[in-house]
Amino acid sequence: MTNDELKAYLLDKFPSAEITLGTQYVQMIVASADLHQTATLLKDAKETSFDYLICLSGVDYPEYMEVVYHLESVSLRHVMVLKVRTSDRANPAIDTVSDIWITAKYHEREVYDLLGVHFNNHTDLRRLFLEDGWGFPLRKDYVDEIRIVER
Repeated sequence: MTNDELKAYLLDKFPSAEITLGTQYVQMIVASADLHQTATLLKDAKETSFDYLICLSGVDYPEYMEVVYHLESVSLRHVMVLKVRTSDRANPAIDTVSDIWITAKYHEREVYDLLGVHFNNHTDLRRLFLEDGWGFPLRKDYVDEIRIVER
């Protein structure tokens, strides 16, 4: 499926999503309440078959946190970007997709550890790199007086 065909398919199946054709991939932004259902459909639908989560990363914006998923269909050979924004920047939380793509388990732990995004229903959400109480060093408002780190 070409990017144009993928965009047309997604526009038809996900009318409430914001779908654009980026410079390299089709990008889709969904509401946090729709994330889990959307991800399940993207993986299970024979037209998309996004069976591989390439990477998952978090981004800190002044108004919200965003989680970005790069998805690939190994069999159909197409790639897309799925994005979801948190509704609460101070206490960001979205549903886990680790039950859909097992590789998300550690990606989500990394985003939790460095940005503080809580993944609802994650089976093992704990710090991956840093000690408890460290704070979230990739947040733009991070200040650590003890270690003399400021943003």
